[in-house]
Amino acid sequence: MTVRTTLLDRAVGQAMSSLSAAAKRGLGDPALAELVVLRASQLNHCAFCLDMHLALAREYGVSERQLDLLASWEEAEGVFDERERAALALTEAVTVLTDGFVPDTVYERAAAHFDDVRLAHLIALVVAINNWNRVMVGRRIPPGGYTP
Repeated sequence: MTVRTTLLDRAVGQAMSSLSAAAKRGLGDPALAELVVLRASQLNHCAFCLDMHLALAREYGVSERQLDLLASWEEAEGVFDERERAALALTEAVTVLTDGFVPDTVYERAAAHFDDVRLAHLIALVVAINNWNRVMVGRRIPPGGYTP
């Protein structure tokens, strides 16, 4: 396997970083943002992003229990609140898109917990991390390159 050292050209990298930062800021909850990006990164098998965002999640105070149970959040009753569960459901629906759309029930569940602006930022965050996952997996970037 060839490991790449150059991820993207500067303009693309800056644009992707700007989108990620704006989406996180607009969501207004850094701990929730890290849960969202971690879940998408699990689904996309992105070891680099998992390594990076696990460190960030700990910095933002996400509990070890939540981190340990994130892959099975639906079954982890009492570990994630309803707002987190709605965000994680939407994250999965936008990341996977197996039916070609986000089911109405998933969207409506998230809309019940987020106003229009925060919902737009949540979706933008999911889009941004999916882009990063695809770059890191596609370029075969291994974990361990991120230092908090």
